[in-house]
Amino acid sequence: MTKANKVLFITQEITPYVPESEMANIGRNLPQAIQEKGREIRTFMPKWGNINERRNQLHEVIRLSGMNLIIDDTDHPLIIKVASIQSARMQVYFIDNDDYFQNRLQTVDENGVEYNDNDSRAIFYARGVLETVKKLRWCPDIIHCHGWMTALAPLYIKKAYKDEPSFRDAKVIFSVYEDDFKNTFNEDFAAKMMLKGISKKDLSSLNGATDYETLCKLAVDYSDGVIRNSEKVNETIIDYARQSGKQILDYQNEENYADACNEFYDQVWEATAKKEE
Repeated sequence: MTKANKVLFITQEITPYVPESEMANIGRNLPQAIQEKGREIRTFMPKWGNINERRNQLHEVIRLSGMNLIIDDTDHPLIIKVASIQSARMQVYFIDNDDYFQNRLQTVDENGVEYNDNDSRAIFYARGVLETVKKLRWCPDIIHCHGWMTALAPLYIKKAYKDEPSFRDAKVIFSVYEDDFKNTFNEDFAAKMMLKGISKKDLSSLNGATDYETLCKLAVDYSDGVIRNSEKVNETIIDYARQSGKQILDYQNEENYADACNEFYDQVWEATAKKEE
């Protein structure tokens, strides 16, 4: 059985670009560990407004930038930046846009208030990553999504991008963290998400305002595997994943985490490949 050799990480946070957290530390350490195990990786995160571009030596990749993504009938230019973590021999790609990321913090403002367009930011981020991977002409075997800001990627990969060479054979894994959001997304969220290949039936779970639990369940629906990434998570989401028959990796301590993920990638790859035979 061919092993999954190429892994795409779609991540919400990576240290040292943003302050340390459970997710930011995993975003930094897991890709390096997987690369050191002999797999080829690519890593993406949003270019949050609190990232110091000069100190972290970010620079724009002109050949990848310049596309417009239409969200809610408005054009939003997609800007791609890149930086390197020299000690890890690892490149990080950043998805940027003046409206969604410049001069703004991560998912909450200076007063801890959630941005009211986080739904549109999540749409832009997921689509921006997938469009960039297409331009790179890179075909990941495993796509590992970390954090609720990445929760739309599984749906887009399995529906809107399913015939793209870059994603046709990819298996998707979604990591559930303790980190969540308190508000609900706007009621037009499902309408804003629509792309060719996605039907209203695919979004039938998004009735009215979308909360954190509903968003993560949507990610589970279109993932091939689910990882409990924090010790404390929303149990309803994990129960939902179990009942849906998804492959699940339970919580791992820090020492075992990278090895467990490395094995899980192959389990998901082989299990889904067998189903397709």
